[in-house]
Amino acid sequence: MQATHESVVEYSVSDGIATITMNRPEYHNAQNSKMTYALDAAFKRASNDDAVKVIVLAGAGKHFSAGHDIGTPGRDIDQSFERASLWYDHVGKEGGEFLYAREQEVYLGMCRRWRDLPKPTIAMVQGACVAGGLMLAWVCDLIVASEDAFFSDPVVRMGIPGVEYFAHAYELNPRIAKEFLFLGERMDAARAYQMGMVNRVVPRERLQDATAEIAAKIARMPRLGLTLTKQAVNHVEELQGKRAAMDAAFAWHHFAHAHNELVSGDKLGGYDARRMAESQRPGPAAVSDAKAKGEAA
Repeated sequence: MQATHESVVEYSVSDGIATITMNRPEYHNAQNSKMTYALDAAFKRASNDDAVKVIVLAGAGKHFSAGHDIGTPGRDIDQSFERASLWYDHVGKEGGEFLYAREQEVYLGMCRRWRDLPKPTIAMVQGACVAGGLMLAWVCDLIVASEDAFFSDPVVRMGIPGVEYFAHAYELNPRIAKEFLFLGERMDAARAYQMGMVNRVVPRERLQDATAEIAAKIARMPRLGLTLTKQAVNHVEELQGKRAAMDAAFAWHHFAHAHNELVSGDKLGGYDARRMAESQRPGPAAVSDAKAKGEAA
């Protein structure tokens, strides 16, 4: 059946700034296919609107995005949607072809297209930015984070070498990228800023205003100048091998899925949303230390 995608993404424009808001706060904006296709439609809409100079990507509620939907009632991996690329429909395909075709379309393909949008994009990040959430933030040109934001890619616990949009060694120094992946721990906003992954860190109550101020400054620049500048910087990354590296990592990612299914019958290595969330929480020692310091664990 053909699925639709109303309400899971909100769209608004004001003073040349389009705001695209993920709207599944009850599931920490976990990305199902319905949301992903709605995001794609919203990005296209903003790109085609001459009144829009800058695009802000946001998440409703406490968290930016807890990642891909691997366990909510709205998980829709088996549904067909109107294709956004030249990839064929994954539904009904056997073996590794099912997931490979789907993730070429909704993960790697869409993220690459959003990264190459001709207009500047800003991710406004609060709370969790985990796994698939990283992919959405990383495709944006700038990241503005609240002080309580944290970033992580814990999927090595599944036996998988990072998320599908494998930009880790471009967002972080390679040695830090290895630490980030090997440990699967949360990186707080302050360290993400120190590592150059985040542009600004502001108090939670200032996040929306601070992002709007930056977007307004960018919106005053000439459209073509912004487009050409973005293309120039993105081209440098391509010359450094970003696309080829990502293609290789995507293949290894799907080898890991196939291996997991052969060994255990589960592509995700036995992890569901609850178990993955629990794996991200600090251990007892860290909780005790945080309480002693009066911090939220």
